[in-house]
Amino acid sequence: MSKLFYNLGRKVGPQVRKAKWIWQSVTGAESDAIKVEHEVGRDLAHEIRTQLGLGREPQIEQMLNEIGHKVVTCVANKARVFSFETVEGSEPNAFALPGGFIFVTKSLVELCRQDENEVAFILGHEMGHVIRGHAMNRIVSNSAITAASRAVPIRGALSGWLRKVGVQFLESTYSQELESEADQLGVRLMAAAGYDPRASVQLFRRLAKLKSAPEKFDLGSYFSSHPPFDVRIENINLQLRKSRRQTQA
Repeated sequence: MSKLFYNLGRKVGPQVRKAKWIWQSVTGAESDAIKVEHEVGRDLAHEIRTQLGLGREPQIEQMLNEIGHKVVTCVANKARVFSFETVEGSEPNAFALPGGFIFVTKSLVELCRQDENEVAFILGHEMGHVIRGHAMNRIVSNSAITAASRAVPIRGALSGWLRKVGVQFLESTYSQELESEADQLGVRLMAAAGYDPRASVQLFRRLAKLKSAPEKFDLGSYFSSHPPFDVRIENINLQLRKSRRQTQA
């Protein structure tokens, strides 16, 4: 997988340079930033499809699109658009690219037992990374652009960074704090769309049992790089209790 991301980074570099998204996202209006973010994500998504291959699972694709559409209608900023696709991959995985391009493997949907509520949480979680700007912010924070360098011509500051942005973006992982933030927004979005937010806890409890089972079920890197299940369950339960109290007040 690391080789895929290395090659992806090399191919995407020129497209990112042409987009000039950094400059616009720092100095332009929010609508401009979203537009350019979408352009960067579109180029990345093209390479993902080329190298990973689409899942070609019509039933799962329809399921993702139907659930995703319901959740998208609950996003406050209507300037944001999202797309949902399945890609090849033996291990459970999902990831979101800048601009709202979300990819999910068939094995992850199967791990959710094709439960619409659990899938809604997965999609909401990945959408949370896009809405909160985690993908774009991660690129900026890992780049050579510092507060001081922004005062000089942007092209000079970006020259070295642009050659490796794709690799840094795709190989690095989110912090537990950002994953928890995506969990919280994912729960809010799925609930607003009419799905049962308790399904997120249900999913994590089942995964925790699988992880601790004697046969050592392999959950893949998607879950191994995230916060521990017990921490995520505790945080979500706290959020749900607060939500219930606010509703009853």
